Amino acid sequence: MPPEHRGSTRMMLSLAAAVALAVTGSTAVSASAQPKTAELREVMFVGNNWDGTADVIKSTGDLARIGRINVIPDKDQRLTEIYLNPIKLAFFLGIRLGPGEGHDQFVDDMYSTPDGSAIVVSRPSFADVVSIDVATGKVNWRFPVSGFRADHMAVSPDGKRVAVSASTSNTVHVLDIETGKQLGSFSAGDKPHENVFTDGGKYLWNMSIGEVNTDLDDPSMDWTKGDRHITVVDTNTYRQVKVIDMRERLDAFGRKDLSDAVRPVAFTPDESKLYFQVSFFNGFLEYDVAKDKITRAKTLPKNPGTSEDRTTWVNDSRHHGLSMSPDGKKLCVAGTMDDYATVVDRESLQEGPLVPTSKPYWATVSGDGTSCVVSESGADRVTAIDFGTGEKTASVSVGDHPQRVRIGHVAADWTGPSAS
Repeated sequence: MPPEHRGSTRMMLSLAAAVALAVTGSTAVSASAQPKTAELREVMFVGNNWDGTADVIKSTGDLARIGRINVIPDKDQRLTEIYLNPIKLAFFLGIRLGPGEGHDQFVDDMYSTPDGSAIVVSRPSFADVVSIDVATGKVNWRFPVSGFRADHMAVSPDGKRVAVSASTSNTVHVLDIETGKQLGSFSAGDKPHENVFTDGGKYLWNMSIGEVNTDLDDPSMDWTKGDRHITVVDTNTYRQVKVIDMRERLDAFGRKDLSDAVRPVAFTPDESKLYFQVSFFNGFLEYDVAKDKITRAKTLPKNPGTSEDRTTWVNDSRHHGLSMSPDGKKLCVAGTMDDYATVVDRESLQEGPLVPTSKPYWATVSGDGTSCVVSESGADRVTAIDFGTGEKTASVSVGDHPQRVRIGHVAADWTGPSAS
């Protein structure tokens, strides 16, 4: 099950052990020398892609904003490097004109370290991953990814490793979250995208989406989108253990009309079933992991106001954002180009009310597990929808073009980085 669906229960807090005081004739450590665990607060991080900021909001209730972090404090330095390198500049401008919709992409994904001292961010336009000290706002470490663009990430259940997709090199890097040191890497399909750790962190799944920035969007031209498949690796060796080609499974299921570009996914709590979205489809599919076959599909309502011209849909999305309630009974779907979000009963696949939202780009779960939380990239806000009623319960304004929303931690008294 993805880290954001587990909340704080699966994140382990780690602090360095206190140095024992030498006591003559005794191996005991005095009470004053015992390590003290810093008091942490569970929060949600909201990545404002076009701003280059991450808003920190409450993980439950009214989602009130607590503080904001600048995740591009080294912007001038990075831009200087880019403008002095013609190849890097070409890709930088390509990201702006392509997936950035005319904007630079400064934050795609982010997670906090287990001790809440830093936020680790993938920055597409800068082709890197950085760790930002949440107290000072300064960069702790930086890892340039292979190629020219960083994308989705995932954190292992123990909070120690972070995986990041390097979308132009078809590579996934796995880093030590504290130091930024690469622990391993592996090759994936074209344009690796979503990453998910499974089986307690034993395996890592990567979903490649292929080329999403061309106008060759007619189903007859789907073959031009590249090699798209799910790559599953062993996280001890980072060697491939399985490849799942959804093209074959979709054809066998009778849906040759659907793209095999797997977008956001959600596993059931026991990881027996995978629910996933694909490019251009207003709905999602169910995949039985053990049987290795697609078992059900759900088509959701279209918005009559949404153009049927596929070239107008952002990065080949129709719906982009999927999460599951902790009990596995409800799915939450972000109907991106149809401007709504809805809660779906997993057993019957019956959707609830269509909650109006403006280009919702991601769906996650609140800290208490009672609500689905979606980012409204078209309205610069984050909205909570109750899993039980399917109705909107809260909204909060955030920065420019929010996308990924992740559960994390900061110090209990944290309100924002100190002035530098």
